[in-house]
Amino acid sequence: MSNPLLSFESIADTLSERFQHLHGTRPKIFRAPGRANLIGEHTDYNDGYVLPVAIDLYTWVAASKRHDHILHVHSDHFGETIELSLDALTGSPRKHWSDYIRGVAAVLADGGQKLSGTNLVIYGQVPLGAGLSSSASLEVSTALAVMWTSNFELPPLAVVTACQRAEHEYVGTRCGIMDQFVSTFGRLRHALMLDCRSLESKPLPIPSDVRIVILNTMVRHELAAGEYNRRRADCETGVSTLRRHLPSVLALRDVTSADLELYKSELPDQVYRRCRHVISENQRVLAAAQALQAGDLGRFGYLMYESHRSLRCDYQVSSRELDSLVELASACPGVYGARMTGGGFGGCTVNLIHADAVERFQSQITDGYKRVTGMIPAVYVCSAADGAGAWKMVVRDGPAKVPGASDAG
Repeated sequence: MSNPLLSFESIADTLSERFQHLHGTRPKIFRAPGRANLIGEHTDYNDGYVLPVAIDLYTWVAASKRHDHILHVHSDHFGETIELSLDALTGSPRKHWSDYIRGVAAVLADGGQKLSGTNLVIYGQVPLGAGLSSSASLEVSTALAVMWTSNFELPPLAVVTACQRAEHEYVGTRCGIMDQFVSTFGRLRHALMLDCRSLESKPLPIPSDVRIVILNTMVRHELAAGEYNRRRADCETGVSTLRRHLPSVLALRDVTSADLELYKSELPDQVYRRCRHVISENQRVLAAAQALQAGDLGRFGYLMYESHRSLRCDYQVSSRELDSLVELASACPGVYGARMTGGGFGGCTVNLIHADAVERFQSQITDGYKRVTGMIPAVYVCSAADGAGAWKMVVRDGPAKVPGASDAG
């Protein structure tokens, strides 16, 4: 079951059969989507603006209740089974994939919920380490599954914040809230314009003749997680320095380009450049939302390229492979825009393309990338999807929906 392009029905059927073989009972299945961020990179943890889409690649979790205090978890991707005691969930990151499961359960329990022992079998379509938020989709789908077996409900936004906290405290990645938010609140055929301070969001329609194509560099540099946290620390240094003169500033969201230039001399060059990226990126997101609302895809694409340039030069999170894919895409007919997406240092680019140009684009990119790097990129032609929810196994069962979440059937 390693093919991400299997039909959803095939995935659900195969996952259910595997679960029944392991546990002798029919599971409930939940899924949560990954995401592609069209524009607005490294702005979410600075209280800024982002414009992501939930994509139709999911993390699937099959679940049933146990009558002990154990989380019995099997990961299809890792081919590994682990057991976690509900009585011993606390502790620092263990640098193991189970930290995501342990963290979600621990945060839910810390909120005063009594958790039931649970069997979980996990299958992921979202490529790991590719900047498409496989972690958030795992967290959200796990949260829905554990809530169901434990017979309680939380409002969707509470699920989002619980999953974000799990990643902060139990994985050690100080992520913003975007990934968990869009995995929960994604909307079919729409991008979400999200204000990461107020958490207000606005759906923006994606034209029917436009495709979102994800290109995976097939490269992931090991320094990514540490560098991500260092970028966040640089931004916090910038804020603390600027607040000496601008006491109302709480985050880079509150700083204008003019403010930054006025006090540039007080900032180390690296910190200044990090801040310049975030401030200009917020401006690009607002402009891009207006362009998408107006159907001006040419303007939107230009802003995507400008975003990538800023990420490469000021935030310094791109890579040779990401730059090559963006440059190759810019020369292909029918491409409106391209940029890296995710934390950086490898992973994926997101490309906005006219539907009629997709087939030729795939061929040109594959040939060009192989020529430049010797590698073949993975290509995912995606659609904007609904957010997390329960999968309806058979029609006669009716909608197996977690209250407040999208019905994934």
